[in-house]
Amino acid sequence: MTNNELDISTLSNHLWESANILRGPVDAADFKTYIFPLLFFKRISDVFDEEIAEALDESGGDQQFALFPENHRFQIPDDCHWADVRKKSANVGQGLQRAMREIEKANPDTLYGIFGDAQWTNKDRLSDALLRDLIEHFSKLPLGNRVARADILGQSYEYLIKKFADATNKKAGEFYTPRSVVNLMVRILNPREGETIYDPACGTGGMLIEAIHHVREAGGNIRTLWGKLYGQEKNLTTSAIARMNLFLHGVEDFQVIRGDTLRHPAFHTGDSLATFDCVIANPPFSLEKWGDDVWSSDPYGRNFAGMPPAKSGDYAWVQHMILSMAPKSGRMAVVLPHGALFRMAAEGKIREKLLGMDILDAVIGLGPNLFYGTGLAACILVFRQKKPKDHRKKVLVIDASKEFKKGRAQNELLPEQVNRIYQWYADHKDVPGIARLVSLDEIQQNDWNLNIPRYVEPVVEAETLTVADALANLKTSLDAAYAAEENLKRLLTARGMR
Repeated sequence: MTNNELDISTLSNHLWESANILRGPVDAADFKTYIFPLLFFKRISDVFDEEIAEALDESGGDQQFALFPENHRFQIPDDCHWADVRKKSANVGQGLQRAMREIEKANPDTLYGIFGDAQWTNKDRLSDALLRDLIEHFSKLPLGNRVARADILGQSYEYLIKKFADATNKKAGEFYTPRSVVNLMVRILNPREGETIYDPACGTGGMLIEAIHHVREAGGNIRTLWGKLYGQEKNLTTSAIARMNLFLHGVEDFQVIRGDTLRHPAFHTGDSLATFDCVIANPPFSLEKWGDDVWSSDPYGRNFAGMPPAKSGDYAWVQHMILSMAPKSGRMAVVLPHGALFRMAAEGKIREKLLGMDILDAVIGLGPNLFYGTGLAACILVFRQKKPKDHRKKVLVIDASKEFKKGRAQNELLPEQVNRIYQWYADHKDVPGIARLVSLDEIQQNDWNLNIPRYVEPVVEAETLTVADALANLKTSLDAAYAAEENLKRLLTARGMR
């Protein structure tokens, strides 16, 4: 890092301070609606200025050449730059809103709708004075490429997403999955250079970002992932944050589509869903009103294993994701509530069908209260289109429910615990009290019930004593016996019975 480069601590603290400026007039649950668009607006304005300077240097000061679209990642129309909005003293929100909309229009293929739907012109909530304070705060730090590297900016963005999740615990489950869980899932799927990666419930894009990190850490060229990252997210603000997240991490080409995956999947060719090498998601648990009304005649055939119940969309997500796996290389990991392992009726029949296809590779039970908005324990199901020969006709069942660090509001999965769980999966063998390879025949005998305690029994550890401990215990017991005998003698004497 050069002397003038921002470090992650400085940038993260500065971003969090911007949220504190909003505290009071704006509810904590809405911080992200305003802070992320401002961050992105400042970033692309500063990068635009760097591109202008480079083009002027290259052309010997030719202003017209410097403005050519070819010289810029994103186009910023006249009077729509950060510096233009910063000059405004009145109707600041109106100026912000106009600048953002014009930038979206000028970049229809990449930035359409990316600034979300924040009500910048609502002066009851965002006064001119407050917006000026916010803009001046962001103006203190340059956010161009020379000072704010994409990896540092991206990490700070992720830090801010987590801070917002902590501040709005109950609602945070809609947009944030703890990164330790994401890391575990990505390590299990092991995405590689050039593979396609898809998250049908992508929230703020954390799983796609983690897949990029994984490929980079394995020594792969992450640019082979450009154009191969796909996500869909129903919530407008959240889908916009996901797109900004990917851009701020330096990703140049991806598709994150706003929409309802179960009702209107974004990626398909005719009546066939698009397929991907890695499919990964933490969909909303036991979603009601998920789209059963359209699934009875789903044009994509996503009810191939059965019709999920109207009050729980868990197996709608599972079936959608299975059909989204590439025929040979496809693998998937999905987070579900534990109830999906043992609820019977319609879901029992779906489990029977899926197990009969022999594509379920592993069931991993996690500890309680790891996820925002629910204290429930969850599980990860791992599927593979082509299981390794020694995995076939078997399912690895792992009880990792004791692997967590107790927290005041939220429990946490530590890196060493992630490593342990991953290793149990990678070893794919029996570990007493922890993991067991279970045959499909045994699961069938249990009526296709996957409840983890049926297959993995906790080990009752017998207490082992040293000789010294045993002698000390014996002495304590004898002393107690002698004392009891003396007490009995005194009692009998007192009553004249001796």
